[in-house]
Amino acid sequence: MKQQTFLWMAGFAITAAMVNGLGILAIYRYRQWAENAKDYFICFAAGMLISTPLMVALPQAVRLNGHAGPIALVGFLFMFFSNEIIKRRTQKKELAFGITAVEGIGVHSFIDGIIYSITFNVSIITGVLSATGLVVHEFAEGIITYLFLIKGGINKKISVLYAFVIAGLTTPVGAFVVYPFISKVSESILGLMLGFVAGVLLYVSAAHLLPETREHEKGHSIFAFIAGIAFAVFIMISGA
Repeated sequence: MKQQTFLWMAGFAITAAMVNGLGILAIYRYRQWAENAKDYFICFAAGMLISTPLMVALPQAVRLNGHAGPIALVGFLFMFFSNEIIKRRTQKKELAFGITAVEGIGVHSFIDGIIYSITFNVSIITGVLSATGLVVHEFAEGIITYLFLIKGGINKKISVLYAFVIAGLTTPVGAFVVYPFISKVSESILGLMLGFVAGVLLYVSAAHLLPETREHEKGHSIFAFIAGIAFAVFIMISGA
């Protein structure tokens, strides 16, 4: 069972890096198409990531530990204040994808990897639901990271490499570094960690992805959001 859990986690972590790389290559070679497609990927991911903590992650966390609810609030506030600190340090007024600085994107991607380790250790279905939404948003994150580096005056070809290292590789690194420790914790501690993750996912979806899509809303973006919710419900029902 532990081996199966690791394989699922590793597969999604590596896929996340590959999808991130595809986003970077798309914006490098087909800029107009990538910028148009980015918002639909974000909407779909938002639908999945707002459904997963409410339907699956948080209820499971509370079942494992009754104090998981307040810890979910801590996770939400952690992301909120982390992004505020990064905004102030980089002197940026707007959050272009939740976190504007390359440093912030790297931290964000590393946390994604940690989320994979925690959710898959709770259950395969929880991991699949959480990880799918995160993988989908990696495409848009790769695009944003590349554009941020370009605006910073970095050479286009070098930006491709830097963007992949910062936003792509940090996710599997986070997953593989944390996994050996996560797999050994008790169910009660795992419940608290999952509660924290639920708060993080709620922040990423509600305060990070949705405002970005509303700002650049396109004709069918609402359908992409609903499709993300429907897909999460379908996976949950199929795995029940």
